[in-house]
Amino acid sequence: MLLGKHRSEPQPAPPTEDRKPLPAPITVLKTDGSGGPKTFFGYAKNISRTGMMIGATSPKEPGSRFLLEIPLPGPVGVVATCTCEVIWKRDWAKQKCHEPGMGLRFVDLPEDIASAIEHWVERETLRQQLSS
Repeated sequence: MLLGKHRSEPQPAPPTEDRKPLPAPITVLKTDGSGGPKTFFGYAKNISRTGMMIGATSPKEPGSRFLLEIPLPGPVGVVATCTCEVIWKRDWAKQKCHEPGMGLRFVDLPEDIASAIEHWVERETLRQQLSS
């Protein structure tokens, strides 16, 4: 369970049925957009056209926004730079069975890249179902 930005009661993480677990995590970098140095932000563990989950031992607070660079895999094959907003966070706890991290929403991801991610997720989901 997660705590909402202005709430004290636990909030569940949003459903991820439309997200694709990645065969290998994607290294996501924080950038300032000026072409200067980039810093490690975290590893994307799943992705959809609307956002991604970042595994992190120190997740950021909901409402925080970051300009991130995301090298998208496979047939999408582009490096997307967009603003992402933290929607939920899950802190590390010894008794929890879920990985700590945060859910990010893509704020200004171009529609053509969002569509390419969506089609890739659909193809990969179908491929995995057929191979099971």
